Amino acid sequence: MKPIDTRFKKSGGWLLFLAAIGLFCLQMGYLFLHSRYDIEYTDTRLFYILNLLIIACMTASILLLYSFSKKVKWIIASITTVLVLLHAGLLVHHIDQTNQVTSLSPDWKHLFVIKENRETGEAVHYRTSYWLFARPKESLPYMTSGEFKVKWLEKDIAALTYKADDGTIHQYIGTYGDREGGISYSYVGPSIQGTWEGKNSRVISTTEGITIDNNGEMKRYDWDSVIQFGTLAVVLLRNNQAHWTIALNEDFKSNSNEPAPPSGTITLYKATMDHVESVTLKYVSSN
Repeated sequence: MKPIDTRFKKSGGWLLFLAAIGLFCLQMGYLFLHSRYDIEYTDTRLFYILNLLIIACMTASILLLYSFSKKVKWIIASITTVLVLLHAGLLVHHIDQTNQVTSLSPDWKHLFVIKENRETGEAVHYRTSYWLFARPKESLPYMTSGEFKVKWLEKDIAALTYKADDGTIHQYIGTYGDREGGISYSYVGPSIQGTWEGKNSRVISTTEGITIDNNGEMKRYDWDSVIQFGTLAVVLLRNNQAHWTIALNEDFKSNSNEPAPPSGTITLYKATMDHVESVTLKYVSSN
């Protein structure tokens, strides 16, 4: 009967070997999906980390399963060190090249992911699948400067405020649901027509545009200056900069097919890199 420590070494060696093979198969599958369907890991750094784990598991399994002379062990250790340093260097290089913004929704159902190329200033929004994989959805319309701020206005609405390379402030909204049952595309502006009030703020939506009254300061935004994201939010622009985001809360109902006015609440969120709280507003009257 083999000594207990020998059996443990063999079992551990085979487990590490199987782990290395499993991770290797995962990497091969990823490379196929990446080349064929432009799919990436949600966090691209994971590719290099998994490679390091494969090297570590395979090296440990070989040393546990087989007996080697001191010279051979030094050779294995040297090769392993070179491979680890190579992949660690690639990981550091990737971190220097890519700025990744990842934010988890309050209900843990959605991941908001932005990847910015630090060299070019191009930033891309990704849609995720099973938290592990992601595909590029669209590029942000302005070259970025590396400053980002994410706030979840609802469980399915993420507001990204960022500074462009020319110093202007912009907002990009990630949306992950709808308020009309997904039957048809709906427009936020017409669905909130009327006056909405909250703490020191009002939103007035008319056929001519949207007016924001914030602490007595009123500004009107024509429909040409209103940019919609999905079916849940709009961003109000002026002088090529974002000023406000208006989002439909979970309890919002447009009642578009009924004579009743809209109900529920909406959220008003200011476009600034400073810390600000969003404001919840309720419908008070028609125009």
